[in-house]
Amino acid sequence: MRIAMVSEHASPLAALGGPDAGGQNVYVARLSEELSARGHDVTVYTRRDARRLPERVRMPGGTTVVHVPAGPPAALPKDELFPHMPAFGAHLARAWGDERPDTVHAHFWMSGMAARIGAHAHGVPVVQTFHALGTVKRRHQGRLDTSPYERIGVERHLGRSCGRVLATCTDEVYELADMGVPPQQVSVVPCGVDIEHFTPEGPTGTAPARAARHRLLATGRLVPRKGFDQAIRALAHLPDTELLVAGGPEAPLLDTDPEAERLRHVAARAGVRDRVRLLGAVDPAAMPALVRSADVVLCVPAYEPFGIVPLEAMACGVPVLATDVGGHRDTVADRGTGRLVPPRDPGAIAAAARDLLASEQLRRRMGRAGRERVLARFTWQRVADGAEQVYRRVTAGHAVPSEVA
Repeated sequence: MRIAMVSEHASPLAALGGPDAGGQNVYVARLSEELSARGHDVTVYTRRDARRLPERVRMPGGTTVVHVPAGPPAALPKDELFPHMPAFGAHLARAWGDERPDTVHAHFWMSGMAARIGAHAHGVPVVQTFHALGTVKRRHQGRLDTSPYERIGVERHLGRSCGRVLATCTDEVYELADMGVPPQQVSVVPCGVDIEHFTPEGPTGTAPARAARHRLLATGRLVPRKGFDQAIRALAHLPDTELLVAGGPEAPLLDTDPEAERLRHVAARAGVRDRVRLLGAVDPAAMPALVRSADVVLCVPAYEPFGIVPLEAMACGVPVLATDVGGHRDTVADRGTGRLVPPRDPGAIAAAARDLLASEQLRRRMGRAGRERVLARFTWQRVADGAEQVYRRVTAGHAVPSEVA
């Protein structure tokens, strides 16, 4: 099958950790890699954001990445890309006139816009994954939401008119239904994790040496919604415990990063500045060792469309303390593989962490259960199985069941 992936701001080649480089990049890269390994012809179309980028790049697994000229060849915040989507779509229409894909999988709402423009003239079915919905972002960020005004309306139209919506969690199905997208138009296929990279066994020598009896780890893009400030405030109620925060730019840029500076102020006001370490960007090769070095991994954002970090922790056999939001409700089994707590509640984070840190036996049991849960539900092979089934049935014009994974 010839599969076109459209991911306008999240290139599978991008370095992770920047403001607009995270879980979507990983999802596109790993799903494409797995589909290519199965013999599919996969091409990812992403926006050219630097002049020196080649037009086409062949990834080691066989996927081709095409850099589409749409807007200036420079890095732009994703919320400023909306005016350039017609040009992106026109480029796709020309490319697909020469080599028509069997199906298109659009990632994020603006990719959906471009994909619809490109696919319309050629009658190619479009599968849409939003990765995040504008209604959720606006609800949580209010006036701080920088998304284009048109976002929610476009998402509603895409959800109703595409060949299929591929949602990453059950919570998204309900959100889409409130937008008028019928559940029978949606299939749930979760994100995955590399179970051979993230493992319970392995060295921890590359991780920083402990400075306290217990270690909590929080990792992700260094942006306010990830809730690192809530973790820092919880630390004030957890003696003899350190918190490592991995993510953001590398030093020396980390020293002047606005969010890093804000978190340092939060730590100082909470009286835990000496027990919080901001690590900045961590080499992906070193992440499993870092995760294994922790007693508990914290994932405490105010909202989370899916969240791959809990899967990485569970794959490493480390219990997860996560907020009861979005995809966390599907991935973390409360009191089985970790704990779910209300968002924006440092007291609840501290209480749950205290219980977990008090019992090594409990942590070991949850860690084993987490690894088993990942192997059963969240491998990239399972993700590709679900996506492949949607592609085949959409291209065949058959009805797709509301849940395939």
